[in-house]
Amino acid sequence: MQLKNQGTPSPQEIELKLALPDTSIPRVKRLPLLACQAPSQHTLINTYYDTPDGWLAKQRVALRLRNDDGQILQTVKTAGQGGGGLSTRGEWEWPLEQAALDISGLKGLPPFANIAPARLTELAPRLETNFLRTRWEITYSGSRMEVVVDEGSIVSGQHTTPISEIELELKHGHAHALWDVATLIARAAPLRPSDSSKAARGRWLAEQHWPLPDARSPSALLHRATLALDAWHDSQQAPHLKAAMDSLHQLAAHPSLEEALRELAEQLVSGLDSFGHPDRHYGPAALTLARRLNESGALS
Repeated sequence: MQLKNQGTPSPQEIELKLALPDTSIPRVKRLPLLACQAPSQHTLINTYYDTPDGWLAKQRVALRLRNDDGQILQTVKTAGQGGGGLSTRGEWEWPLEQAALDISGLKGLPPFANIAPARLTELAPRLETNFLRTRWEITYSGSRMEVVVDEGSIVSGQHTTPISEIELELKHGHAHALWDVATLIARAAPLRPSDSSKAARGRWLAEQHWPLPDARSPSALLHRATLALDAWHDSQQAPHLKAAMDSLHQLAAHPSLEEALRELAEQLVSGLDSFGHPDRHYGPAALTLARRLNESGALS
C-alpha cells in the first residue's frame, strides 16, 4: 500500500470494499482485467491497539501495527464516511524500525488532539487481523487504483471470523472508476458490498455486540442492511439477518425511490438466500443502487 506521509495534514483514503464467498475468489482472480498481469502477494500480520476502556473505538479511530513481510508500518485511520461499500476516511501511515508503537508520532495527528499524553501509554494490543493479500495495481478510465483480495481471519478475544474480501483503493483519478471496476468484478462473481472495517469487525466480535444505526432514508436503509449482513456473517445471530432483510424490504417500498431504483432494491430482496449469501444479481444491483444514491447526494 502506498505510504501516507506522517506529516500530511489531511490525507484521505477512498476505498470500496466487497465481501465475497470463498468460491468467488478464483473467479475474481481470473477476471481479464486482473489476470493480464502477475499480482504481488504479501502476508500481513496486523495488531490493533486501544486503551483498556476503548477510547479509540469510541472516537471511531483505528491504530495498528502491520508486519508486511518484515516491513513494520504504523497506521491511524478514522471512521469511513459513505455507504454501499464506498468510504472516504482519514489515514496516516509511516514505517518503523521495530514492532513497537511510535507514541511520539501520534501526538501531532488530529485524531489524538483531545487525548491526554499520559493516556497514550495505556495503549495495548486488542485484536489481530492476519491474512494473505493478493494485489494488483491497475489503470481504468484514466484512474489508477489498487485492487486487493484478502484471505485470512480476525482474532479478537476468544473469537475468530474469516476474512474474504476485495478492496479497491483509489490512488489517482476519480471515484467513478472504483464503481466501474467493482461492477465488472460483481458481474463475474457473486459478492456484496461491505461497510465494516476489519478493525470494527474485530471490536464487535470481541464484544459480541453488533450495533446497527436507525434508518429512514434510502441511503440509510441500504447502509443499515449492509452493516446487518456484515454482522450476520460474523455473528451467525439470526436477528441480524432479519434486520438486513427488513431494511431491504423497507428500502424497496420507500416512497421516494424512482421506479428504476425500486427495481434494483427489489433485486436485493430476492438476491439473498436463506444463509444471507448473494446470488449473481445482488452485487451489480447493490453497487448500481449505491452509486446512484451517492451521485444524487443521498450518500455522503
